[in-house]
Amino acid sequence: MPPPLHIGLLGAGGIARAHLPGWLALGARVSVYTVDSSAEKLASEYAERGHDVRAVDDLTGLLADVRAVDICTPTPTHRHLALAAVAAGRDVVCEKPLALTAHHAQEMAAAADAAGVRLHPAHVVRYFPAYAALREAVFRGDLGEPAVLRFTRASARPQWAPWFGDPAQSGGVIMDLMVHDIDIARWLAGDVVRVHARTRGVEHATGTPAEVVTATAVLTHASGAVSQVNGLWGLPDQQFRTTFRVAGAGGLLHHDSTAVPGFRITAQGVRPADEGIPSTPMSESPYLAELREFAASWQDGGPEPRVTARDGVEAVRIAEAAVESSRTGRVVEIEEAAR
Repeated sequence: MPPPLHIGLLGAGGIARAHLPGWLALGARVSVYTVDSSAEKLASEYAERGHDVRAVDDLTGLLADVRAVDICTPTPTHRHLALAAVAAGRDVVCEKPLALTAHHAQEMAAAADAAGVRLHPAHVVRYFPAYAALREAVFRGDLGEPAVLRFTRASARPQWAPWFGDPAQSGGVIMDLMVHDIDIARWLAGDVVRVHARTRGVEHATGTPAEVVTATAVLTHASGAVSQVNGLWGLPDQQFRTTFRVAGAGGLLHHDSTAVPGFRITAQGVRPADEGIPSTPMSESPYLAELREFAASWQDGGPEPRVTARDGVEAVRIAEAAVESSRTGRVVEIEEAAR
């Protein structure tokens, strides 16, 4: 019998807590690494329940021992950790966004390609049932060619970690939150050639009550389709909500997450103020679905995942253009050579 899959989980915050049950459901043993004591806390919680989870304090030793690495750390650390894992010959799962700039995201993807390993951007929204069904409908031709696409995503402003309040570290509402729907828009309507965006509210929040921040990005696709992506970081009582409306000559599909019961992944089984990761209708965790697909691709002849390294790079490229457009008030053209 082959040994269990050994995964190095980097980080022990909210998104690591979303990924860890997925790896355990796949029969993996998991080593957790952090730069503080949070790895010990997370590992002990699961070890007490009989799971094969342990904390480690040596990143080099971890990279030498695992089959793959799952990066669930703050965005500014992604590049360094991914390049270290790739240099060790490990496949990499990396939370969104891959990096804060397209240049760094492309560097990560190129390094993985040169090393012959996989870089999997964890764009989990592709695995939520409503969005997966939307993709299938579009590619069956149910709507005709997509013409106008509209996406909204709203949540309480994240305040459980200070780096979210610094756009230089999180990328702000566009890069951190709206990158999900930017990726979905490109998944459905193809590459983006032009971006115009606007942000309202103060994104930098340190030590004062965080303001509401909203942003809108209009994406023009090479196909001629137009997508409008709206994001909101709201007050602490803001209900998490996503919607989409996608129209073509053949019809319209729309969805509102508030009409569908779901579950929420929380830290320590309770939900501290402003903390919690929204999930999916009670079928299967989309985090489990994406990790299963990634792990299956590591086998010889395994299926290609529905999200590729290039998808992760392009999502960052479009979000970066939207951030620039919002800053300057100008339309940003995305060079054809970059696509």
